[in-house]
Amino acid sequence: MTDKQAPLFDPAFREKFDALVQWRRDVRRFRTDPVDPAHVDQLVAQACLSPSVGNCQPWRFVLVEDPAMRAAVRDNFKRSNAEALSAYAEGRAALYARLKLAGLDDAPVQLAVFADPETPYGHGLGRRSMPEMLEYSVVGAVQTLWLAARTRGLGVGWVSILDPKPMNAALDAPKPWRLIAYLCIGYPMEEHTDPELERAGWQDRVDPAAFLFRR
Repeated sequence: MTDKQAPLFDPAFREKFDALVQWRRDVRRFRTDPVDPAHVDQLVAQACLSPSVGNCQPWRFVLVEDPAMRAAVRDNFKRSNAEALSAYAEGRAALYARLKLAGLDDAPVQLAVFADPETPYGHGLGRRSMPEMLEYSVVGAVQTLWLAARTRGLGVGWVSILDPKPMNAALDAPKPWRLIAYLCIGYPMEEHTDPELERAGWQDRVDPAAFLFRR
């Protein structure tokens, strides 16, 4: 059986892809409009097309709909955010306190993404030297989901200000799973090509040339 003919990604497609990457933003301000559940299923299906080490497919998606579970995540964020604020000196702390850092109150869809270190798939291929590749594979799936969401007009916010330790119990996830991302998904209130943290004066975008090293 032969594969279908590979598509031609012409200059017009590349231009649209460039726009997609530019308009993919970390969204914190969501409208409360509901998201079609079919969209969520499609996003997860597309994320599962991402590459994974040894084809082990270690991603595990938990759609968090229970109000009590969402409240537990919100409390976790509030505690973690207070700890983060206390670590900054006066000037930077004042700026930090003004930042909008999560969309937990308004995002209609909340999705926890875990890595399963006991995945039965892949037979351990590619993980002996770099076991962290399993988690990197899940990060790649998150990025795929992020871009796929943007094509549907949806925004995604990655909530990293969380203590991962209690998250398994809070979300009734198996103990061996490791939290990689907690995602807020919904329709953005605003559209920007520049990061919100840049607009807020937290950190400017750096020229990509600063990150390229030639040897």
